[in-house]
Amino acid sequence: MDRVVLHVDVNNAFLSWTAIDLLDKGYKEDIRNIYAIIGGDEKKRTGIVLARSQLAKKAGVITGEPIFMARKKCPYLKNFKSDYSLYQKKSKQLFDYISKYTPDIEIFSIDECFIEYTNVKKLYGDEIEFSKKLSKEIKKNLGFTVNIGIGNNKLCAKMASDFSKPNKIHTLYKHEVKEKIYNLPVGELFGIGKKTNEKLNNIGIKTIGELANSNVETLYKLFKNQANKMIQHAQGIDNSIVDSSYNEPKGISNEITLDRNIEDKNEVYHYLLFLSESVAMRLRKQNKYAKVIAVIIKNKYFIRKTHQKTLNNHTNNTNEIYEFSKKIYDEMQNDDAIRLIGIRLDNLTDKTEEQLSLFDNVTKKENDSNLDNVLDYLKDKYGNDIICKASLNKSDFFQ
Repeated sequence: MDRVVLHVDVNNAFLSWTAIDLLDKGYKEDIRNIYAIIGGDEKKRTGIVLARSQLAKKAGVITGEPIFMARKKCPYLKNFKSDYSLYQKKSKQLFDYISKYTPDIEIFSIDECFIEYTNVKKLYGDEIEFSKKLSKEIKKNLGFTVNIGIGNNKLCAKMASDFSKPNKIHTLYKHEVKEKIYNLPVGELFGIGKKTNEKLNNIGIKTIGELANSNVETLYKLFKNQANKMIQHAQGIDNSIVDSSYNEPKGISNEITLDRNIEDKNEVYHYLLFLSESVAMRLRKQNKYAKVIAVIIKNKYFIRKTHQKTLNNHTNNTNEIYEFSKKIYDEMQNDDAIRLIGIRLDNLTDKTEEQLSLFDNVTKKENDSNLDNVLDYLKDKYGNDIICKASLNKSDFFQ
């Protein structure tokens, strides 16, 4: 029996989940049906479009652009603030619902997951009929729609779920690969980022089919050890497993799934600083200290890597966590573009037993601790957007 994998992807998750929450609270409009966006504070340069309704999309609004630019295209746009705690709640509801059918799911991001359907096909029957059933149940019980992609591996299932949206079910079986994706632009192959696409175009490879039929020796000159995997993916070949082992991490963690492949180290550092502030603040709220810091990445080929360090002392200091996370990331020697970055704190304790060396700057540690407490207070009182590290504020990450 051929392997069967499903990929479930929430349609316009942040906007859909915000819409459901607003309707539950008595809001009279379904923001999915108006010119609406999910964004930050548009009075600041940090205010960018995180999600947009279909009408806003038709008006030319682009995800990731500053809100003031979106308003020039669509003056009557309504902006609704993002609520990550709500999104985590809705995400958990989705994955808990799917887990009723099988524990063999891999959470790929806050709004998408893979299902290893092979082992339960005898129980639930044809995968297309099951997908129709699951899609209807999610809409009825949870209030939002999903796309479901079906394939013989994770890559094909992921590609299939992206064919057309919303509320669709698509297949990309191995016998359909040539027919359905060989004529697509090579940049539409999952895992091919902007820079890789440009390099391929420069050597005459414009379509997925041309990449699938290319010579590995030729590609090796440009892409080294990734050349063979790129060709295999273009051919619809992917042997990665549906890995559920990371779905319930211990300790305190936060991860970000990126909307594009990230290759620049300095850009990764900006995300690490953002994540360090997030996990450190949660640590301090629980009056905890951590001794183990782990950095998690997932590259464009679904491969997840984790590397960790044990500190000399327990800490809940943002700057210490950030500096160690940078060192850990550098040690991972990651040459691939990444699609997910995260930080996890483990070996937690209620108190710190700090052993200072003669060279430790005690005053700086105290000042850092005081600064962290002040920032926590301001964010609790006025919201997370009130203040941030200067290096975050100046970075392109928030522009």
